Amino acid sequence: MTLQLKGLRTQVAPHWKRGLSYLKIDLRWLKGVLSKGRDLFFPTTLLSDDIQPCFASRKAKKQYYDAIWFSRIQEIRCHSC
Repeated sequence: MTLQLKGLRTQVAPHWKRGLSYLKIDLRWLKGVLSKGRDLFFPTTLLSDDIQPCFASRKAKKQYYDAIWFSRIQEIRCHSC
């Protein structure tokens, strides 16, 4: 996530939208640290909300956003009663 926050993700994953997991992106960066002399950054804690969600394909993205989301209603109050 550090690479994403610093705007360096496209150096190892050149697609304009993220299609790789943070683990794969970081492994590619680490290979560059060893072979290309890139900077090694301190790890960053993962944010609870992803900056840019990762989808392996357009189909996976469509299925994710077309899914019906349910949540549990815990309490209903009537203010006019």
